[in-house]
Amino acid sequence: MEYFLLSEIKKMIEKFNFLKVYDLQNSSRTSFYKKYLFKIFDWNSAETALKMERKKNEFNQNSVLQRFKSQLENSKIQTKYCLNPDFSWACISVDQIINKYFGKKFILIFPFCSPKLSHKVWPYYKELIKIIKSKHQNLEIVIAPGPNEIENSKNIGAIIITDNEKPLSIMQLAGLIKKSSFVISNDTGPAHMTAHLSINGIVLFGHHTSPEKVSIETDKFKALEVKNLRELSAEVVYSKIESKLKLIN
Repeated sequence: MEYFLLSEIKKMIEKFNFLKVYDLQNSSRTSFYKKYLFKIFDWNSAETALKMERKKNEFNQNSVLQRFKSQLENSKIQTKYCLNPDFSWACISVDQIINKYFGKKFILIFPFCSPKLSHKVWPYYKELIKIIKSKHQNLEIVIAPGPNEIENSKNIGAIIITDNEKPLSIMQLAGLIKKSSFVISNDTGPAHMTAHLSINGIVLFGHHTSPEKVSIETDKFKALEVKNLRELSAEVVYSKIESKLKLIN
């Protein structure tokens, strides 16, 4: 099955006759793509853009967005918004979907992660939702589950948003985030979308990495960092966001 998927990826990419690939992820997976799938491309990575070993060691210490900027500029590409990206171009209207469920302002939560990254999951969303509901009756609490998360979403105490019982697309999800008044999330993809959609919110970090390393904090989107997510109580998280929630009218 995995071989079939890789073969399909190769066929799809090669149709476009790209002249150059800029590998900003610089992961073992993209290195595999370069070595086995796309040998014909001129492949730009940190390894090719930063030829001095000392520079590469320094590069690896930088945050994600700083690494993007350094690699591109070392490749003679000018950057303007690299350190302050704006993801709003990806948003499409979800008003028709939202209006089926409620008419109030809402808090959006992302309580899941990839099954392989379960150490990123904060386990007390259900308890936090109960606290918020008891103190902020003017707000709905919403969840937009991914393909394998719908069943687990049913017992968390939030309104489940889908598009005709199917998970929202990336662009619909961006539109939903943009409409939200506040986001509470694990360190997962939608949290990074939130950070670059200029939305108020909080992301919960354990020991796996730092908010600085992944460039997720902004003026509006803040991280709460602890060593052990299981020791972070719902009451403590609520105390960090209470003043923000009171400002939502």
